[in-house]
Amino acid sequence: MKKTQIVLLILIMASIAVLISVFGDFSSYETFASAAKEPKKSYYIIGTLDTAQGMHYDPKVDANHFTFFAKDKSGSKNKVIFNGEKPRDIEKSEQIVMMGYMDGDTFHCSKIQMKCPSKYKKDMVAVGNNG
Repeated sequence: MKKTQIVLLILIMASIAVLISVFGDFSSYETFASAAKEPKKSYYIIGTLDTAQGMHYDPKVDANHFTFFAKDKSGSKNKVIFNGEKPRDIEKSEQIVMMGYMDGDTFHCSKIQMKCPSKYKKDMVAVGNNG
């Protein structure tokens, strides 16, 4: 092989390695049950707000603590603790995408993305505090 072919082959291999390292951490949406199999590991869970169970947010006591119940795509309901202020209009969202981890029967959420019902509104994202 010529030196240029060897160098080109090395560059291609290096670029493939970079692509794998950059895109290899993407995950698919999980359910509460599958996230519970590996506690403390971060997952994305897509679901809907369960308004029948109620929500708790008292900014006078703790402005960075919002608790609610969500139903995942398999129909399982779990308590969710979001370490941030209550996202505006979360009740109106069609779906919510939550990023966080399971700890026992509770999902600790650090980021919420709300899918708005109108195609003219952009998705809204709420980011919690790490702590």
